[in-house]
Amino acid sequence: MSIRSKLAWTFILLLIFGITAISSYSILFIRNYLLDQGERQLLNDSEWLAITIQNLQVDGNFETNLNEAARTSGYHLAIYDSDGRIYAEVPYNAEMRAEESLPDSLTQRLRQTDDVLLNDNPESEQFITFTHLEGTENPAEYLRVSIFKDQVYAPIKTIRWIIYTGMFISIGLVIVVSILFSRYISQPILELESTARDIAEGNTNQTLNLDRKDEFGTLADSLNRMADRLRADNLELKRMYQKQSQFFADIAHEIRNPLHTISGALEMLEMHELDEDMKKKYIKTASRQTHRINRLFKDLVTLQRYDSDDHFIEKKPFDLQLMVSMMKEMLEPEAQEKGLSLKCDNEPNRVFGDPDKIEQVLENLVSNAIKFTSEGSVQINTRTEGNSVIVEVEDTGIGISKEHLDRLFDRFYRTDKARSRDKGGTGLGLAVVKGILNAHGTEIHVESEPGMGSKFWFRLERVNA
Repeated sequence: MSIRSKLAWTFILLLIFGITAISSYSILFIRNYLLDQGERQLLNDSEWLAITIQNLQVDGNFETNLNEAARTSGYHLAIYDSDGRIYAEVPYNAEMRAEESLPDSLTQRLRQTDDVLLNDNPESEQFITFTHLEGTENPAEYLRVSIFKDQVYAPIKTIRWIIYTGMFISIGLVIVVSILFSRYISQPILELESTARDIAEGNTNQTLNLDRKDEFGTLADSLNRMADRLRADNLELKRMYQKQSQFFADIAHEIRNPLHTISGALEMLEMHELDEDMKKKYIKTASRQTHRINRLFKDLVTLQRYDSDDHFIEKKPFDLQLMVSMMKEMLEPEAQEKGLSLKCDNEPNRVFGDPDKIEQVLENLVSNAIKFTSEGSVQINTRTEGNSVIVEVEDTGIGISKEHLDRLFDRFYRTDKARSRDKGGTGLGLAVVKGILNAHGTEIHVESEPGMGSKFWFRLERVNA
């Protein structure tokens, strides 16, 4: 059974039960009220009839006056003499004919207390009162006044008909209103369920338009936001999947090239007629490619730790001037081998960061500058700016085109793949630099033009003395 049917039947049954209960209670209440009022009216009428009858004269008009009293009051009247025999009875009605004598209960002067006694036997079809007449102008001693209960209950038939008619009309309206109300309530629920099912099946482009200011409207907005979030997450997952696929393809490609070179060098070394100079050459080639693979996996481990390790860096104060000097000393032979000058403009500074990781950043940046600079110089500069120390690595090399700058720090991205591999690069150096500096809460910046050299720079937190 659908939720619309459940709601409709629930409202219909609840309201029908409520209307029926109220109607039944109303009828019962009115019946009891009429019964009570009928008894009170009978007692009051019995008193004034007793007064009227006890003043009637015994003459030719006695029976006529008695009939007039019965007609005017609407009751059946019977008069008993002192011996309990019926003296007169009007109007004649066989169904309401009085007993020949008073009941035993009335022979004791109407229980010796009340002048008017109501016979309230629930099994009787009549309301009956007995009244003692005093000081009468005629032989009458007791007056019996009676009326059928149906006459008292006569108005209730009309009232019952009115109540039942109103009840059935109300039930009809309840059915119509319940169906419309259940449709109004269930429509947004059905739309929400349909949209949620579509989203669960992967259709995150669904949008729910409910122009409502209640909880359904709030739920619809939440569902739309969830769909937007899922759509964005799906796009991000798709992008990451494509990036990961490209990443693994690049790894395979990067490893395959040096492995082919090593394999070729080993094959050449197996040749018996190979002279010693050529053997040394192939051994050096294999060693260089092995070192390249080792450096590739070292960079991959660094990037993997950056992606997953919350303790990737461990910050502490260190002497940046000493680190730059050591870097110059370590890489200067490589620069001199290419005929380059490696310069330093190094101010005394202590900074806050991970010294090992910052050393790796400097090594990558300076090594790259040396690799891609054919003539001129490579310079390492440090300068203080407020609470920061700016570290710059500037070269006079080939420069970088503007279209490459946005992707320069992506993993395995090269501006010139062939030339980069020839220089022994892994394609991960700048990605490692970006990861380390991002973990420090800072960024790597680049300024470059083709043929005009490049400048890479970043900030570190300065430790005040």
